[in-house]
Amino acid sequence: MAQIGFIGLGKMGGNMVARIKRDSDHEVVAFDFDEGAVAKAVEKGAVGAGSLEELVGKLEAPRTVWIMVPAGEATQKTVDSLAELLEKGDAIVDGGNSKWTDDKERAATLAERDIGYVDVGTSGGVWGLDVGYCMMVGGPDDAIERLTPFLDILAPPPTEEHGPGWGHMGPSGSGHYVKMVHNGIEYGVMQAYAEGFDIFDKAEFELDNAKIAHLWMQGSVIRSWLCELAALSFEQHGNDLGDLSPFTSDSGEGRWTIEEAMHHDVPTPAITGALTARFYSRGNADMTGRVLAALREQFGGHATQRHADG
Repeated sequence: MAQIGFIGLGKMGGNMVARIKRDSDHEVVAFDFDEGAVAKAVEKGAVGAGSLEELVGKLEAPRTVWIMVPAGEATQKTVDSLAELLEKGDAIVDGGNSKWTDDKERAATLAERDIGYVDVGTSGGVWGLDVGYCMMVGGPDDAIERLTPFLDILAPPPTEEHGPGWGHMGPSGSGHYVKMVHNGIEYGVMQAYAEGFDIFDKAEFELDNAKIAHLWMQGSVIRSWLCELAALSFEQHGNDLGDLSPFTSDSGEGRWTIEEAMHHDVPTPAITGALTARFYSRGNADMTGRVLAALREQFGGHATQRHADG
């Protein structure tokens, strides 16, 4: 039996703890500032902790503590607090969406205390509890070796065709680097599906979008999990997704991917276009549209539409 500490018991973190306890006899010590989230983890079989200090105290050295909190300040504060509590030979795992350059800095700082740092780019979302999480892992060999029993449980079962559901990418930072590009690709694929179904929405035919998405899953070259999810969405929200807002946010990885591509002079028109298309959904292009309409009116005498008075 192996042991791990888990900090952050939201949708992802809570489900990961549940999967570990459901599918193994490994011990999980769980903490979250939300006491209700801790109680739910305890119901799943975890050992609850009321503070970071209590969590560390319930772990046997060498300790491994997995963080699943929002990227940025929340993650940095958690890492800094743990650094004061952990000892030589312990390890911190960040399974969130941190920027890979932050991982490198944290790894270097923690190395001065002989504390290992592992970054895990985690894909699977809320479905991971049932189907497993694809994990891109960066960090030192010894820390990852101790983490392996948990990675094996959290990942989908290995297949003869594709191998295991997680992989060691390289040193600290490499896991989130690969996950960053993964998410950039995701932007492009999602945008392509969205544009295709938008065309269907304008077509002269009365097309069933859910039926089409399901059909594309049957041997089509564009079949994918995202296509499967599109079918599910049309079934849940209707053919025109009318009850959903078009507002689409981004969590940063697409921007980071484009920045890295620019640094290396790699053209990324699909990913860049997909990111900027999301800006339209936020009402940020209203002025752009008005200027375009005004210019067409001026140079070509094209008709423009005007808002009603009042």
